[in-house]
Amino acid sequence: MTEEAVQPRTFKDVVRKFIPRFLLQQRGIIRRLGPGAGRIYAGLRMRDVLGMRGEDQRAVPSSARSFVFVCFGNIMRSAMAEALMRKALNETAPGEIEKVRIVSAGLHANPGREAHPWMQEAAADLGISLTTHRAKLLTREMADAADAIFAMDFQNKAELLTLYPESAEKIHMLSAFAEGAWKHREIPDPYLGDLEVTRYCARQLQTCIQNLLAATVFSSTKQPGATSYEEPLART
Repeated sequence: MTEEAVQPRTFKDVVRKFIPRFLLQQRGIIRRLGPGAGRIYAGLRMRDVLGMRGEDQRAVPSSARSFVFVCFGNIMRSAMAEALMRKALNETAPGEIEKVRIVSAGLHANPGREAHPWMQEAAADLGISLTTHRAKLLTREMADAADAIFAMDFQNKAELLTLYPESAEKIHMLSAFAEGAWKHREIPDPYLGDLEVTRYCARQLQTCIQNLLAATVFSSTKQPGATSYEEPLART
């Protein structure tokens, strides 16, 4: 074997050999997001790595009644969050449904696209149909009309803060209402997983929505087992 055969042929080969794959992935994400959103994303990611996840978290006002759920394509996470909130309101407080505005959208949605088959199946497990869902792009009108805008992951949040800096005070991570290891972290995109990953994601979203409703719409209405978002509604 020649010396040439055992030596890396390019500088990129050297980099890939000594820099962990995770860091290379993060560099790629930051480059894709661009200078503004990339810088914000890097800060969010760094705080997550350092365990500073609960710092600078603004509470969602209990008076919030207009909610926008945002993910990448609006075919999995945000679509499910919207459907879960509608289901919870219809079943638990049907009189409140007309007072609440619920929208989901994608930052990079292909308008009109159906919900992903994995999420349709995961939704069916929870008694929800996503067959009529069609993806929508997030618009400024949606952002302006919202009392609270929920991102699913750090890329979503970084892009939202860059696109709508005037709405920064109402942009939140939905994981603020998660429990356990997901709290204040990312709700990973199940598009990169499989059906079982998607089912798990759907159940975590259900917890988030129940806790969000307990902290807002149901905060002034006595609901069994839901005195605060730390005591979520009974699982359905």
